[in-house]
Amino acid sequence: MNLSFVYQGSPAHIVFGEGSSRHVGEWVEKLGASRALVLTTPHQKAEGEAMATALGGLAVGTYDNATMHTPVDVTEAAVARVLDLKADVVVALGGGSTTGLGKAIAYRTDLPQIVVPTTYAGSEVTPILGQTEGGEKTTLRSPKVLPEVVIYDPGLTLGLPVAMSVTSGLNAIAHAAEALYAPDGNPITALMAAEGMRAIRQALPVITASARDRQARTDALYGAWLCGSVLGQVAMSLHHKICHTLGGSFDTPHAETHAIMLPHTIGFNAGAAGKELQPVSDIFGGTPGQALYDFARSVGSPMALKDFGLKEIDLDRAAEIATRNPYANPRPIDRASIRALLQDAWEGSRPPL
Repeated sequence: MNLSFVYQGSPAHIVFGEGSSRHVGEWVEKLGASRALVLTTPHQKAEGEAMATALGGLAVGTYDNATMHTPVDVTEAAVARVLDLKADVVVALGGGSTTGLGKAIAYRTDLPQIVVPTTYAGSEVTPILGQTEGGEKTTLRSPKVLPEVVIYDPGLTLGLPVAMSVTSGLNAIAHAAEALYAPDGNPITALMAAEGMRAIRQALPVITASARDRQARTDALYGAWLCGSVLGQVAMSLHHKICHTLGGSFDTPHAETHAIMLPHTIGFNAGAAGKELQPVSDIFGGTPGQALYDFARSVGSPMALKDFGLKEIDLDRAAEIATRNPYANPRPIDRASIRALLQDAWEGSRPPL
């Protein structure tokens, strides 16, 4: 076999296992820090305060206003709190919103980060930061935003609501599926992507039937780590461009948007990247877009953008923004084709491929 590729693994420390979140304090000290600021969303304020209490003298306080799509004004308020408390490390407890805030703080201050994920977002293992300002979401890549330590404790996901588990898991699958046809992909990222999708494919039906099944929760978190790791190593394409557009400019919910768009964007690219997307067909059964659509519906995912506040009149503007400065993609895109794709996703129609 004649192979030629470049691969660089992440330098982050990954700590995986039931009960591993009890060791956050040890990792604070290993980073040479002693003044941790714990970050959460308002919804997880109590959990953040409990972690700060558990850290004892290693914690200087909490900040509980992490917000979806990482608005710049929220970040600026959090940075002010960091400076006021003289924090020397941030501990992000929660999902993608909290992780994004920790990354945004690190980008501006160079503080180290410890992330304790409670969803399947995967962004905790990427050097990618998405921020929203002036009604648009932009992304950047920088080693400054890659968290130094990620602690995966499946026990913390036992209470994750089933609906959120489904959309968060499909969000993770989207990272892996797009990685399969990334222009800078390689055999290692393809293996990780397939294994990540397989683990989540196996876990989600069990979770929908028995939300506190520990093995399924472990499998889902393991899959999310792999899917996120792949996203951090390759370029994003059409799926992520559209989801950034919808979330940043129309404030659609992050995980739900990824879950709804996934079958449509992968189906759109299947004709141009059929060989690369074969693992999707092997794992989910059928043509990539339709197989993902059928799987999403089987686990109770939302299926239509119209159910989340997006108006049909918004689709023209969404198509225009999504095709402006497009990400690399295996199939050429144009405004008309993306407008049609968005129409299907808005209606919740089954994709043609």
